[in-house]
Amino acid sequence: MSLANKLAEERRARLAAERLLEQKQAELQDANRKLGLHARALSHEIHETRAEVAEVRDENRRVKSDLTVAHQKIEIAERRLWHSIQTIEGGFAFFDADSRMIAANHAWLAVFEGIEDVKPGISYVEILQIITEEGIVNIGDMTPQGWRERMLDRWQGTTPQPEVLRLWNGQYIRLIDQRGHGGDVVSLVHNITGSIRQEKELREARRRAEAASRAKSAFLANMSHEIRTPLNGVVGMADLLMESTLDEEQSLYVNTIRHSAEALLVIINDVLDYSKIEADKLVLHPEPFDLEVCIQELVTLMQAHARDKGIDLLVDYDLFLPTRLVGDPGRVRQILTNLLGNAVKFTEAGHVLIRVTGVQAGEGAEVDLRISIEDTGIGIPADKIGHIFGEFNQVDDAQSRKFEGTGLGLSITRKLVRLMGGDIWVESEPGQGSTFGFSLLLPVAEAGQPEGLPLAPGLRRALVVEPHDISRALLERQLGALGFVVTACRNGAAALDIAPGADLVVTAHAMSGMDGIELTQALRGAGHAMPIILLTASSGSLAQHPVRTLLQAVLQRPLARRDLIAALAALAPPDGAPADPARAMRVLAAEDNKTNRLVFSKMVQALDIDLHFAENGREAVALFQSLAPDIVFMDISMPEMDGKEATRAIRTIEAREGGHVPIVAMTAHAMSGDDADILAAGLDHYLTKPLSRAVIVDHIRAAAPFDARPPEAEVVQVAG
Repeated sequence: MSLANKLAEERRARLAAERLLEQKQAELQDANRKLGLHARALSHEIHETRAEVAEVRDENRRVKSDLTVAHQKIEIAERRLWHSIQTIEGGFAFFDADSRMIAANHAWLAVFEGIEDVKPGISYVEILQIITEEGIVNIGDMTPQGWRERMLDRWQGTTPQPEVLRLWNGQYIRLIDQRGHGGDVVSLVHNITGSIRQEKELREARRRAEAASRAKSAFLANMSHEIRTPLNGVVGMADLLMESTLDEEQSLYVNTIRHSAEALLVIINDVLDYSKIEADKLVLHPEPFDLEVCIQELVTLMQAHARDKGIDLLVDYDLFLPTRLVGDPGRVRQILTNLLGNAVKFTEAGHVLIRVTGVQAGEGAEVDLRISIEDTGIGIPADKIGHIFGEFNQVDDAQSRKFEGTGLGLSITRKLVRLMGGDIWVESEPGQGSTFGFSLLLPVAEAGQPEGLPLAPGLRRALVVEPHDISRALLERQLGALGFVVTACRNGAAALDIAPGADLVVTAHAMSGMDGIELTQALRGAGHAMPIILLTASSGSLAQHPVRTLLQAVLQRPLARRDLIAALAALAPPDGAPADPARAMRVLAAEDNKTNRLVFSKMVQALDIDLHFAENGREAVALFQSLAPDIVFMDISMPEMDGKEATRAIRTIEAREGGHVPIVAMTAHAMSGDDADILAAGLDHYLTKPLSRAVIVDHIRAAAPFDARPPEAEVVQVAG
């Protein structure tokens, strides 16, 4: 090989070696670079790890510090809590699920008078054993074992009931144990000695208060009875004197006696009722009663006073409303008496109208009544309307007020209405009059009056002769509802011109120019034979008047629906009615008070009845057997045998022999509950003294048998 070739080959080899070296150097640099990057990554990771370790170390230090503080706070809280538990007056103890004491405060341990065995670790069973052995608790008649078993049964219950224990020293404690979800128990002990003593004192005070209340009730009942008995004589004799022939001065004296006695009775009733309401002793006694009869009786009682003042008393009872309802008739009467009495008292001229409307939910259901008393009196200023329902308040509070009274009537009335579940309201305008209204929801006792009345043949057109606009409108509506075609006029002179077209004439008695009697005489004188019904405020004054032979009926004003229907029905008597009843109705009245016997006899002297008196219950029973009366009026307080005993004896006779005679109590017992006690003895009705002639007559008329003559002439039928 030539030298040149060798040199070229060496140069090629050197170049190849250089290239290989460069390649290896490049690879080494790349490896060094990667190794550096990895070293830097490891260094960064080590740095971060060191930082995290430092952070965890710091957090651990903080947690340890917080735990130390928390433990310190818990220790402080526990110390304070236990200090509080130690300082409270009540006993406090903890028991674990095995009923062993964990801890107890001084008050809980003090029950055991320092017995060293009662300490944390003792079981509840051992505590019970110590209690009975040391006589710590008065266990009464129970044996120690029996008492421990009862207390252990209580302790092991899920919810132990509180237990009152009497300690050996006379003190009382109440145990209250509360079991937790894990079975541990918290036991509390309260010293209730003071409460027990206070309860005993309260029971004693209540006993004395109840005794005082019974004494007060007895006093009120006795006072009511003792005052009502002589008042019955005063009011009754005054009423009878008013119906006799008196001169002007005598009438003034008698009128003063009557008004004074009535005022005294109102005051007595108000005071008694107010005391019962304030003591929450007033109780309602629902029973069937006739609302329309109740209203008519009140109007009859008020009629004389209203007539003296020249005021017309009117009643507008919706013909389509039932009258037999269920409620407390005494309290309904009291509400109506208060409102009607106020209306008459504060009305100097015009009229007072009682209006009864309402809605019946269905036959035999309840009736939502709206009863209003409208007057044309002095009225009430708007700023006084709320004031008048307060106790002892009146519109005029001046001592020289014109209208006297207790100021309790409206307050009592509102409370009675609300007690019955109703509401009361008033609308008034000074100088124009007032309307007091109240609502009651009462059940229907029985079906009401029929909506129509079968009229006698030929009775279709009625003529109403009435000077008073409201009375005339009421009569038109009532007769129209009964099926008549009604024509009305204001006076007798106008009636004479249109009477020939009428089948029936209903005329007022008192009219200017030509009164009802003169109109009747003129119609009969002109040959008109249609039935004529006369409406008068005093039917008794016409008892012996010759015009009665010209009339088919004389009805008392204000007109009661039942009287109007009875008079119209009498125009077409049913077949088979006895033409001439042979006997008078027999009435027996048992009354030991001589004055009251005189009053009763005078009240019924105008009636066609056979009246007999018994002076005690024993005589009443004997006369009942020999006389066979149609009705008995029974006084309650009588010697030898009282009215209740006599009634029971009569009911025994009836149970043996058959029949049932109405017995009406007439008594001065008027306290709450007296009526229920009296009616429970077998009496049918209950009247309180002073007695009302109208009410007595109503009871006699209601008891009249079919085979006796009509007892009285409130409705007089004379053959036309």
